[in-house]
Amino acid sequence: MASRLKFESSCEIGVFARLTNAYCIVPAGCTDSFVSVFENELADAVPVVKASIGGTRILGRLCVGNKNGLLLPNTTTDQELQHLKDSLPGQVVVKRVDERLSALGNCIACNDHVALTNPDLNKETEEIISDVLGVEVFRQTIAGNILVGSFCAFSNKGGLVHPRTSVEDLEELSTLLQVPLAAGTVNRGSDVIAAGIAVNDWAAFCGSDTTATELSVVESVFRLRDGRPGALGADVRKSLVESCFL
Repeated sequence: MASRLKFESSCEIGVFARLTNAYCIVPAGCTDSFVSVFENELADAVPVVKASIGGTRILGRLCVGNKNGLLLPNTTTDQELQHLKDSLPGQVVVKRVDERLSALGNCIACNDHVALTNPDLNKETEEIISDVLGVEVFRQTIAGNILVGSFCAFSNKGGLVHPRTSVEDLEELSTLLQVPLAAGTVNRGSDVIAAGIAVNDWAAFCGSDTTATELSVVESVFRLRDGRPGALGADVRKSLVESCFL
């Protein structure tokens, strides 16, 4: 199921929230109504934690994570780091990364198995991503953009990428990620996919400007209507790549 919501007056909810299969992080000081949308949909499956990073609320752009770990930029304070370590499930490794490109959420996209990274990230950061998140790392671009964390979003079941991604690139990315992909938009035509969506294997939250057509693509490609987690539907087996230009 995909839900539509706003963070205060902004439709770019992916800027402010980070959702994985093990936890959800939302900004400290956000309204109870914003938090309740996540809590109601996630139904106690994962904790919803209020936090800040470097004193800011743009959590989704500054951090990146999956069920195995959470990577934080070097602007994260010791107090913020400890709060997240105390609040997240015990199996989640929380690590602060000394990386020049500190908006990690813009530079890295991942699920529980694979990470795509900005080609300009340093080698040490790439090794940390692999170790902490337990993923295979690929330096990649999306439709010619190096900010891979901004222009795509994917779970273990599917993914949405920049609308100008070529069919050839879709096929290559789908092979790397081993999930079906669609090229599309959110928030009424926005190509900054990750800014407008927070998604895991069973729930998606989109900005309130997202149209019914866009929402339908999200629910289809992320297989949110599939009640059998991990099961590949016949239509997905037949065609791993879907190309939906909105």
